[in-house]
Amino acid sequence: MRSLTRLAAAIFTVALAVVTVAMPAQAITGGEPDGERHPNVGLIMFYQPDGRFRCSATLVSPTVLVTAAHCTEGTLGKTLVTFKSEIAKEPPAPFPVAADPSKGYTAAEITGAGALSGTAHSHPQYSDFTDLDNWNDVGVIVLDKAVSGITPAKIASSRFLDAYRPPTLSKTLFEFVGYGTEVRKPLTGPQKPQPMSYPLERRYTTQPGQKLTEQILQANGNYNDTRGGGGTCFGDSGGPVFLKGYLVAVTSYGYTQNCRYLGGYQRIDIPVAQNWLNDYL
Repeated sequence: MRSLTRLAAAIFTVALAVVTVAMPAQAITGGEPDGERHPNVGLIMFYQPDGRFRCSATLVSPTVLVTAAHCTEGTLGKTLVTFKSEIAKEPPAPFPVAADPSKGYTAAEITGAGALSGTAHSHPQYSDFTDLDNWNDVGVIVLDKAVSGITPAKIASSRFLDAYRPPTLSKTLFEFVGYGTEVRKPLTGPQKPQPMSYPLERRYTTQPGQKLTEQILQANGNYNDTRGGGGTCFGDSGGPVFLKGYLVAVTSYGYTQNCRYLGGYQRIDIPVAQNWLNDYL
């Protein structure tokens, strides 16, 4: 599953009760256009050695966005940031191409296109999806210039999610936001639901909690589950998980190609994440 967001560690194996194939996540399945419900959630675009990719991120201070480490690890040059809710209804997307992809974006290329420029940083203990106990899929974008006119999101206090362990977890609805692909039936051809890249816009949905570990919140993204509105998919990586108005996690991985099953979300209410984030806040 490698489309629109970095999936260099795209298919990896996690040993749980059984061996399950998982992959970094990417877009909202179901849900609805976000409009201006979450104006502090932005799209980020960046170059890595194997191409140009996009993710989602959340403004948490006038100069800092929180995202996933797999959206920041290995970034070449600068990262493009935009908070526009609707990017494009149909292709092509209005993003510049770097003059030298091997070096990534320059600040001038990004600002010349009317977007914001920033520098990517990854959690130093990010395990690149190799260690479930030390996942640490957290990254930040530090903007070159502060943002004005957008209220930053509030990060949850330490161990905030511990109060929502089962049986409370499955009765709790979390909010998910991102710029990923929407899973739906195409207008023509085989009518099997599949990730659709356009319209490219910020979308919003809800999911009930399913499992909570020291590092990961897992949620039920079953589109047919009447308790929620859908799940996350390609392009939503790094996007926020909100609960009671607080940022509690970021989109990390999914289990299926059609994004209609469980999703995994990196907790940022844990000390190993919060202590590192505090260095930027």
